[in-house]
Amino acid sequence: MMIDRDGALAPYLQLAEILRKRIASGEIPAGRRIPSQSELEQEFELGRNTIKRAVEILKTEGLVAASPGRGLFVVEPPAEQE
Repeated sequence: MMIDRDGALAPYLQLAEILRKRIASGEIPAGRRIPSQSELEQEFELGRNTIKRAVEILKTEGLVAASPGRGLFVVEPPAEQE
């Protein structure tokens, strides 16, 4: 997926959606690291602040969590209640 710089949706929101879809599809499974800020900068040609804003959305949603010195990892989804 590409970022549409001329689209109505801000680039950081587009990036958050791309990463959200990668997590939901299992492309980035639970317990695995999401691409680093540098990797995302290269892949999407976005600035550091744009990437930070996208990642903060995923943190707020509980999809990723920081592991100090290691990066951001996809959180295991909670078990469904019966």
